[in-house]
Amino acid sequence: MSTMDESTHRDLTEQYGQSHLFDFWEDLNHNEKAILLRSISEVKFPEMKRLIESLVITEPPAEYYDEIKPVDLVAPKDRRAREAGDAGEALIRAGKVACFTVAGGQGTRLGFDGPKGSYPIGALTGHSLFQYHAEKIRGLQRYYGTVLPWYIMVSPANGDATRAFFKQQNYFALDPANILFFEQQMIPCVNEKGKMMLETPFRLAVSPGGHGGSVQALVEKGILADAASRGVEILSYFQVDNWAVQAADPLFIGHHALQQSDMSSKCHRRNSPREAVGVHCLCDQVYRVIEYSELDIYPQLLQVDASGDAVFSAGNSGIHLLNVSFVQDIYDHFEDFPWHKAFKKIPCIREDGTLFSPDAPNGYKFETFIFDALRFARNPLALEIQRLGEYTPIKDYDGVNSVVAARQSMTDYWSGWMKGAGIAIPEQSGSNAAWQLEISPAWAVNREEFAERAQTLPKSFDKSTAILADGTILSK
Repeated sequence: MSTMDESTHRDLTEQYGQSHLFDFWEDLNHNEKAILLRSISEVKFPEMKRLIESLVITEPPAEYYDEIKPVDLVAPKDRRAREAGDAGEALIRAGKVACFTVAGGQGTRLGFDGPKGSYPIGALTGHSLFQYHAEKIRGLQRYYGTVLPWYIMVSPANGDATRAFFKQQNYFALDPANILFFEQQMIPCVNEKGKMMLETPFRLAVSPGGHGGSVQALVEKGILADAASRGVEILSYFQVDNWAVQAADPLFIGHHALQQSDMSSKCHRRNSPREAVGVHCLCDQVYRVIEYSELDIYPQLLQVDASGDAVFSAGNSGIHLLNVSFVQDIYDHFEDFPWHKAFKKIPCIREDGTLFSPDAPNGYKFETFIFDALRFARNPLALEIQRLGEYTPIKDYDGVNSVVAARQSMTDYWSGWMKGAGIAIPEQSGSNAAWQLEISPAWAVNREEFAERAQTLPKSFDKSTAILADGTILSK
């Protein structure tokens, strides 16, 4: 560490009104000083200045629109379904598609110590969320004779553990050269006066920049360049905690391509006007997603029809397709991308150097949402999906959107495959309510392939059953 490093960083903090970050400099040892300088060097000061001035120093007004309309949802079996499916399969075979998973979270709310993606969601197999997604990719690569690169965005909190988990699991039989990890951007937290906060005397208090920050990370970490070098044109985006998501859906990809869309989304129908998901809609003819926390600002989004169903029915599933070229365009104009603030309780260092653990919100965190990119997209498309077999996010251990619900959805979904193939299984009631079923997506990528392969299976099952990637049957 040189005197010039210190001088340069001091000048930078003074230029942007953040010189207090050096208040404890004389009390730090050599290593702590190096950590502080590195922490400061990672800050995008011009961007932070803009956020502080536009979101903290001044209170931005809510956006209001003259007209808000529901988006048109494309039905899964619309008139172009066959054409779309064929187009999507052709793009996958040609190596034009890569998978992109957001996996920066920890399993704390599930009672699990480790990256959320390593949580053992398989009730019978103990297979992790990562393994389920990996086996989907393995199955697709086998089925279409192609390679699907897998880009995984982690966080500083779980990045090392995630990489170690993949290595321990031998990358789930995938080629590690086709799996690239990269870290999401961390954003400094600020107090009510717009001053950056210190977590320790030598480390800034930071928080994840949100899924929208993946745009910056994809470019700045070299992931977009890697995709382009492989000939990839479309990124299939999904969140790690949705076990049911299709890693690369030919029908969705085909509709996206036929529509000549920059960005497309899968939407499930909201189960109530107050469901805690974003709402896809057209605001003054511009595609937007209104976050559920803002529903009361736009009361029309709470309307119901004669049947009591939400008029604005398109719920955000966090499943998207993004063109590689579109991601680069968004990055090149990221100063136009909307940021959001959240007033939170943020532990920090007081002026006297002691730790302060607040009982009430005391500072702001900043984040961006990937769905906000839709407002900049040409020809955005929304494909309607059923929740079962597509959207089962895991936020808690029990209740709605939980581990328990996800495991039940596995059994419900694959039971349909079994019955469709003429295989007898226990009814889900009474003493059989605990009967469970898992089918590896590496063994059967879809219902049609399962029906073909099921000819080698027994004609009935009376025990909880898992069919593994190699076709081995595990019964308990």
